[in-house]
Amino acid sequence: MRTNFKIPHTFTIVFAIIVVCAVLTWIVPGGEFERQTVMVDGHARNVVVGDSYHHVQNQPQTWQVFTAFFKGFERTANIIVFILMIGGAFWIMNETNAINKGIYLFLDRTQKMQKHRFFQVVGVNNLLIVAIMIMFSLFGSVFGMSEETIAFIVIFVPLAISMGYDSIVGVLMCYVAAHVGFAGAMLNPFTIGIAQGLSGLPTFSGIGYRLFCWILLTIVAIVFTLIYASWVRKNPQKSIMYELDQYWRDKREEVSTEQSLAKSTVATWVVYGIIAAVLLFCAIAIPKTDITVGLGSHRMVVFPIVAGCYILLGFFAARKSVHHFILTLLLLTIVVLVIGVLGYGWYVMEIAGLFFAMGIAAGFAFNLKLDRIVRLFLEGCKDIMVAALVVGLAGGIIIILEEGKIIDTILYAVSQGFGDAGRVGTAGVMYVVQNLLNLIIPSGSAKAALTIPMMAEWSDLMGVSRQLTVLAFQFGDGFTNMITPTSGVLIGVLGVARIPYAKWFKFIWKFLLALIILGFVLLLPPLFMPFAGF
Repeated sequence: MRTNFKIPHTFTIVFAIIVVCAVLTWIVPGGEFERQTVMVDGHARNVVVGDSYHHVQNQPQTWQVFTAFFKGFERTANIIVFILMIGGAFWIMNETNAINKGIYLFLDRTQKMQKHRFFQVVGVNNLLIVAIMIMFSLFGSVFGMSEETIAFIVIFVPLAISMGYDSIVGVLMCYVAAHVGFAGAMLNPFTIGIAQGLSGLPTFSGIGYRLFCWILLTIVAIVFTLIYASWVRKNPQKSIMYELDQYWRDKREEVSTEQSLAKSTVATWVVYGIIAAVLLFCAIAIPKTDITVGLGSHRMVVFPIVAGCYILLGFFAARKSVHHFILTLLLLTIVVLVIGVLGYGWYVMEIAGLFFAMGIAAGFAFNLKLDRIVRLFLEGCKDIMVAALVVGLAGGIIIILEEGKIIDTILYAVSQGFGDAGRVGTAGVMYVVQNLLNLIIPSGSAKAALTIPMMAEWSDLMGVSRQLTVLAFQFGDGFTNMITPTSGVLIGVLGVARIPYAKWFKFIWKFLLALIILGFVLLLPPLFMPFAGF
């Protein structure tokens, strides 16, 4: 019997969660922990004082469900502006059709590679997916790539569609890969660095077992993606995103492989010269950069190499076509992004500014007038506005829980689950607690500051190493990021990819459950076998 059930809009789902949270503020008793500021690796952190929980008067939320949107917008303003700037910048770049043409040229060359026996057996597309996922998983593991994946969705979703897959495969290749790496991180300063500092452990200790965990989790993610991608390619209509992906298919058909590549103009060479001059200045002013990867910094000659590569590649690319040059700009942007994150601690503001500059440069290189560039940027912001609004609304969930004075009560209640559990039970409870808390507190650093000081003490009492406590924290923080509606990054990624949250939940929950089970299994070996740092 067929039903007329229709999946609600993401706005509807998130607002319903806000209402449920508001109802809970009438039922759940109010409570708070005392907090103090401590220095961790030279940075001030607000942490919970152990055994300081006390009841306070709860603050039932009523009409605040309507102001939560406003306050959520304030709380997540950086992510919202980031999404708008990325959307506007790529809308300018999309006007040049450089990415689409680049995808078609790439796919054309990969098809030619299929003539070789090795690639016929392995599959060029499979190799591409594996390479991309390893790269993004490594980024997530080393420097905690998360928000940055939003910028790459507009590249990998069209690529996945052009390869015969769906938009979900595009999200799996970058967003899911990065967050699997985030969960199995080896050197992530936002989770491991802070948690180990709060636990009194040497920074990034226990890296050997974490390396094993990262490799295993990444392999699982890659295998899952390859199996799903193969299934979609054989049965495109069976994808839950087939109808909605028509948007991306229509955009793909706007560009034909038969269209000739546009020749570079004077404007292209002017942009090339300006960027070359800027990079040369950086090469002279900043000949060496301290690249921080995990345990320490490595002083490296970065900008001179980048400047030299750009001058050569940019010159030959501009001689070929303006589209080749714009693709070189995109590559340069990604390289500078990595340098900025690892060398200068860039976050969403700097990254948004970088892509904004890229969009403007691409527009001028394509010989667009300034007024046209501005109009295109605004059109891009308009196109992605829904994703930005959903991020603000999702931020309202935490606002309601905080202002209702029940977040600490929830934390205290679940922490009582430790009880008299044995070592395995203690590890399991810690892991479950972190997974559940991540549904309402998606920030890894905030959750570390909130839970690690207490859990480190409890693990001492239960005979569980503090290193295992940190491992349980990072697994619990990483996996459920891919499903929690309070995550501005997830909502932003889904908004850009045009995947409704309900459809994403329906697709990902089984894989997520498998990851959670695997995470618990990986917590067991350090309980019974000696590992360095544990």
